[in-house]
Amino acid sequence: MSDSLIPWETDKPKDECGVFGIYGPGLDVGRLTYFGLYALQHRGQESAGIATVRDGEVQLHKGMGLVSEVFDETVLAGLKGDIAIGHVRYSTTGSSCLTNAQPLSFRYLRGAVALAHNGNLTNARELRHTLAATGSVFQSTTDSEVVVNLIARYGQNPIEETLMKCMIDIKGAYSMVVMTEDKLIGVRDPFGVRPLCLGRLNGAHIIASESCALDTVGAEMVRDIKPGEIVIIDATGVRSIQTMAAPHRALCIFEFVYLARPDSTIDGETVTLARRKMGMELAREFPVDADMVIPVPDSGTAAAHGYAEISGLPFKEGLMKNRYIGRTFIQPTQSIRDLGVRLKLNPIREILAGQRVVLVDDSIVRGTTSKKIVQMLREAGVKEVHLLISSPPVLYPCYYGIDTSARAELIAAQHDLDTIRKYIGADSLHYLSLEGMLKAMRSGAEHFCAACFSGCYPIEVPAIGDKFTLEGRCPV
Repeated sequence: MSDSLIPWETDKPKDECGVFGIYGPGLDVGRLTYFGLYALQHRGQESAGIATVRDGEVQLHKGMGLVSEVFDETVLAGLKGDIAIGHVRYSTTGSSCLTNAQPLSFRYLRGAVALAHNGNLTNARELRHTLAATGSVFQSTTDSEVVVNLIARYGQNPIEETLMKCMIDIKGAYSMVVMTEDKLIGVRDPFGVRPLCLGRLNGAHIIASESCALDTVGAEMVRDIKPGEIVIIDATGVRSIQTMAAPHRALCIFEFVYLARPDSTIDGETVTLARRKMGMELAREFPVDADMVIPVPDSGTAAAHGYAEISGLPFKEGLMKNRYIGRTFIQPTQSIRDLGVRLKLNPIREILAGQRVVLVDDSIVRGTTSKKIVQMLREAGVKEVHLLISSPPVLYPCYYGIDTSARAELIAAQHDLDTIRKYIGADSLHYLSLEGMLKAMRSGAEHFCAACFSGCYPIEVPAIGDKFTLEGRCPV
């Protein structure tokens, strides 16, 4: 299990994307969208974009990099209008390049439209082939452009009916914001895999991937947009169309394990409380004789608090995180690859030396980062390292907007527990059970998609190589 060619930060799942939209006549919608995207930066760090509409014309600016790198005062001053949508992206379908950055802006039979999408369409390849065979032209490799072409195909209908027709054709996970010349529209897939919420700000209305974006711009949370719902906002107010309903909800459980910001609330579940409860369940399942509990910051912090509360062990911050480094950054050269972890985390020797430590992290995908962290703790003088993971082993890839790669790259899918423990270098290794993770949630187990842990896919996925076996899919 050599990790010499694997960049250290790929040990975590890549976030999907974040979307933000505001209908706010009289407000500086471009700047508010900028702040909203800043709050959603954790959902994608490859590209960012904002589109506004004014007098029937769309102004669009997007670029590669973080929100703070793509926009400045001059750019924001040119993004005027009554409606705006924004997007931060990590590429799950389509390569990382400016052509694939969003929002996507286009004109069709009924005028100007811009679209931003979070998620992944499982039948995108099939739809792209069908559309191309009948004359559609594609400029990017994203599945989001499939939706653009479907909108154009059904463009003789009002936009609400057009989107309803699109929802019949597309399969998979999607939360979208769509901007026309006079409307802001939010769309969530029938299973509600990806989050989307509605907020209000001084008469304006906002649609965002997470509630933390509403908090950042000073808006109040109105409600989560329901699975299969289309929300239309225009001069007449807010309207809702409830389209096809799935037999059950399937919100992505990994939003609570790692992806979402701790201060967000999704479908009535507070992220940080869910993580804390996962840590409590972990302590009940795997009590360890140790001196202290330390987290891998930041996504392991809430779970470590929960573990400490139940176990009675003291919680301490044994690893200090560099707050000025995001989830991804420029890689060091191969000869100094191990510097990557040290740029982000540093052990506090005075706290750790001679101690038996329970190290709590949220997940292991490939094991490369966990191995380096354990090695750092050993070098800091830690006597024992007991690695506890507040989620089950990641055994299957995700097709709904998170990059967890092929099964061949998932360490738990290829090796047994003791082999993984030896590779990482821990004295013991324990994963939270699937039952324990779901028990930590307020909603019932049937309300979540946990396919990356169970292989039980709520929405049909393509059979591609080793990424999918028919036995693993639950009947829809």
